[in-house]
Amino acid sequence: MRILIAGVDGYLGWPLSMYLTKRGHKVAGVDNYYRRDWVQEMGSQSATPICKMTERLEAFHENFGTNLQFFKGDLTNYNFVENVFKSFRPEAIVHLGEMPSAPYSMIDVEHCTWTQVNNIVGTLNILYVMRDICPDSHLVKLGTMGEYGTPNIDIPEGFFEIEYRGRKDKLPFPRQAGSWYHQSKVHDSNNVTFACKIWGLRSTDIMQGVVFGTRIDEMGDDERLLTRFDFDQSFGTAINRFCCQAVTGEPISPYGKGHQKRGFLPLRDSMQCLTIALENPPAVGEYRVFNQFQEVYDITELAEKVHKVANAQGIESEIRNIENPRQELEEHYYNPDHKHLLDLGYKPSQDVESEIGIILQDLIRWRDRIEEKREVLIPDVRWDGRREKCEYIEPDENVKKVRLV
Repeated sequence: MRILIAGVDGYLGWPLSMYLTKRGHKVAGVDNYYRRDWVQEMGSQSATPICKMTERLEAFHENFGTNLQFFKGDLTNYNFVENVFKSFRPEAIVHLGEMPSAPYSMIDVEHCTWTQVNNIVGTLNILYVMRDICPDSHLVKLGTMGEYGTPNIDIPEGFFEIEYRGRKDKLPFPRQAGSWYHQSKVHDSNNVTFACKIWGLRSTDIMQGVVFGTRIDEMGDDERLLTRFDFDQSFGTAINRFCCQAVTGEPISPYGKGHQKRGFLPLRDSMQCLTIALENPPAVGEYRVFNQFQEVYDITELAEKVHKVANAQGIESEIRNIENPRQELEEHYYNPDHKHLLDLGYKPSQDVESEIGIILQDLIRWRDRIEEKREVLIPDVRWDGRREKCEYIEPDENVKKVRLV
């Protein structure tokens, strides 16, 4: 299959290019290096050393015996997107090319509007080009479990049956986005649904949980093939950030009470699930939704797992709750479905503690890179608009505070 990855230079896109190539697919990628710019703007860097794209492409050719066709450009530029599709003629598109951070979108009005324009316009351009150039192709669009919010009922995969005033129908499950970023993803889902309906396109909307991990097997021992691993407040996901805190001696810091529940999956499982979606396309005109995660965990549970594995490896660590900069429920019901991928053959990989052990061993090698930017481990982007460092708190109250030294 000819597969185009939008966002190929990112955390998911780069390993996916290797994973798909190893399975015999012809892969091309698009990127404008925005992720590198955003992380630098946040005062941080990837914990893993990341090569320039020219070096990455050279390593890719050496390790996989084929070239990764690469197009540099902006998805909000329609002419660029059109030219890429005319050149490569994809049979499937994996759309990972969006700004993926809730805190980044909440910094101020400029970051909010930029997030909305970048994410929504880029997706609309892809949909229009699909219609005109490759209408039979399959769009695998990365959404987020965050689109659903935390409702006090079970979360289905995209749709649910409802009875109201004696009549029944199958409708999209209500979305309750928690940031301007998540709002942009909700708009994407609505736009993709509409495009499938009116143009007969086919799409799989991936509501993905929080991904963690430093590597997949296809990277081997060539460090030029490493994917990025961010740990700042905007682009470092929960377990990744906790692991970086542990190896640098910073407290592992769940937000607020620390009882937020989310779906999580290892990086290697994300690769498996995205590939299953690609290799099992929907029917013409079908818009379908897959909830993509391995297990649901309480954030404090994850902090305790990182603490346990770190101590077992001789890394002294502690857990200290920190003010929650977000406006969210810190204790809530959370029971999402994730049956579709399992039915198609998804087999969860090793348990979370084994994956954490691999992460910690990798991060020890690059501890100095985290130390250089350790100040970014403490959040300062608050949902009320302030930019002020959060303080450590007692786990179940917001009264006693200990100022950071």
